[in-house]
Amino acid sequence: MHQQDMHQSTNYQAKMNHGGHEMFDAHEIISGTISLLNQYQMYDQFMKDQELKTILQRQYTFINDLYNLMVQAFSTGEDPSHRTQAYEMQLSHDIVYGLTPSQPKKPNQSINELGEQCLSSFMLGQCKSMAGLLGMAACEITNPVLRRVVAASVPNFVEMAYELFLYQNKHQYYQVPQLQQQDMTQMVNSFTITKASSINQQPPMYM
Repeated sequence: MHQQDMHQSTNYQAKMNHGGHEMFDAHEIISGTISLLNQYQMYDQFMKDQELKTILQRQYTFINDLYNLMVQAFSTGEDPSHRTQAYEMQLSHDIVYGLTPSQPKKPNQSINELGEQCLSSFMLGQCKSMAGLLGMAACEITNPVLRRVVAASVPNFVEMAYELFLYQNKHQYYQVPQLQQQDMTQMVNSFTITKASSINQQPPMYM
């Protein structure tokens, strides 16, 4: 009985190994992930472009697995069923620079006007928000397992957001202007390398 009590006590300590601030962060992260998954399901109903559909389905599957890992880590305080994986996009990294003439934007007048530009923008915004939220929370989470899962998820959401940016840029939904060559050259060359040195440890001089 004594060994069983110790085992139960150890499990309870692992499960309760969370700070108060962390509890709120974890709830916000996990609830936000549910919201993202639910909205991805909704977006899928309006998509016509197979390329964007494929991106959505790949991201949905990956995020759903991540959701399960976070719930396991949060509810048990122990290692989840497997380690977090690295999301790998399939689009090329070629960027189209410059602006091309386009019609001024305005809010849709009907739900029927939803298209790939709107839907990919929604997805991009959500991935960027999740990357920021996870990054801030990972700095303060006390449970080491949950912190690792959350921290390891930041570059994955960055990668998913970048994939959506590439899709938008490819279709001229997200145009990338550049500075004039002279201005760009000046800004690129505004910094120089410094020699490694330690901070001066001498005590400050008081007047």
